[in-house]
Amino acid sequence: MSFDWTEYLNLAQDLAGQKVAPPTKEAKSRSAISRAYYAAFCKARNHLRDKEGCLIPCTGDAHRIVRDTFKDSPDSRRKKIGVNLNRLREDRRKADYDDSMKSLPDITRIALIKSDQIVTELDRL
Repeated sequence: MSFDWTEYLNLAQDLAGQKVAPPTKEAKSRSAISRAYYAAFCKARNHLRDKEGCLIPCTGDAHRIVRDTFKDSPDSRRKKIGVNLNRLREDRRKADYDDSMKSLPDITRIALIKSDQIVTELDRL
């Protein structure tokens, strides 16, 4: 079944504290995937910028640059961060754009795990 995109409005209103119909589980799951990606991406971007002095543009290219900087590293820990960022980004794009998603609960669970792994590993670098 196709996702009813207006459910994002219900979720947004709920998050803003407005009294509306409760958001659906699908809207929450899709949003969780998206937020998990951005938590990991922004943490990785800020690590490169603030701790390693990398210049990261304020454009959409930042996603590729951050991902590739980690993925192309000879260090296996950094490479894993890049690979997991790429997987998270792919799932985030599906959650944000695809009308239907198979295995949404599994994708959501895995996205949360991967994001947590990235954030934890970044704190160890």
